[in-house]
Amino acid sequence: MLAAERREHLLDLLTRTGKIVAKDVAADLGISEDSVRRDLRDLAAEGLCQRVYGGALPVSPAVADYDARRAVAPDGKRKVASVAAGLVRPGGSVILDGGTTALAVARALPKDLVCTVITHSPTIAAALIDHPGAELFLIGGRVFKHSAVTCGAAAVEAAQNVSAELCLLGVTGVHPEAGLTTGDADEAAMKRALSARAAETYVLASSEKIGTASPYRVLPWEKVSALITDADPGDPVVGRLEGLGVDVLLAG
Repeated sequence: MLAAERREHLLDLLTRTGKIVAKDVAADLGISEDSVRRDLRDLAAEGLCQRVYGGALPVSPAVADYDARRAVAPDGKRKVASVAAGLVRPGGSVILDGGTTALAVARALPKDLVCTVITHSPTIAAALIDHPGAELFLIGGRVFKHSAVTCGAAAVEAAQNVSAELCLLGVTGVHPEAGLTTGDADEAAMKRALSARAAETYVLASSEKIGTASPYRVLPWEKVSALITDADPGDPVVGRLEGLGVDVLLAG
């Protein structure tokens, strides 16, 4: 089989099954695992898969820059945001992560809601300026422009001095095997720091993120109260997540 044919086979396998296991592909095609790994490196370099130990997973579309992500699945993000905003009780406190889905949550909060919002996203703080009942705390630090949030050592240290009832956390990938992932190591560390300061953590993930993976794991499933997504209830990945004991809140 030619290299181009192997490439097409790998991409088709990824689409059909949601993962590639290098040793299985090598056995099926009668080639070495090294050949499969070289093909996966090439595909990953082109942004067509996310390499993991032993093979590859679908790459998340949510790794584009911030402006580009605003145009990705806006309806799905609004559905997820509507459910998430309903979790913020009057008089309650919430740690609101950055990203475009979290921004949709900020916009979905009633303007007359009295609450406390802690965030490391300047864009989310700005979106809540005209909410008179929302007391805002903005965590400072190095600005990670890709997601328009602060992160790094100073931001993590500041996060350790806050607490809230609820944390609404964004990720770029949700996969039964790879778990909850994002594209930057410092951002992943900041998400963990924020989640650790809340009594409950809900993960926000519009449907295009379901079944995909990014390089850095954020949290294990047992640290999460529920996943909020607009994915189809019949999506096999949703079924696999529920089989792992993940509480999935479907946003219709």
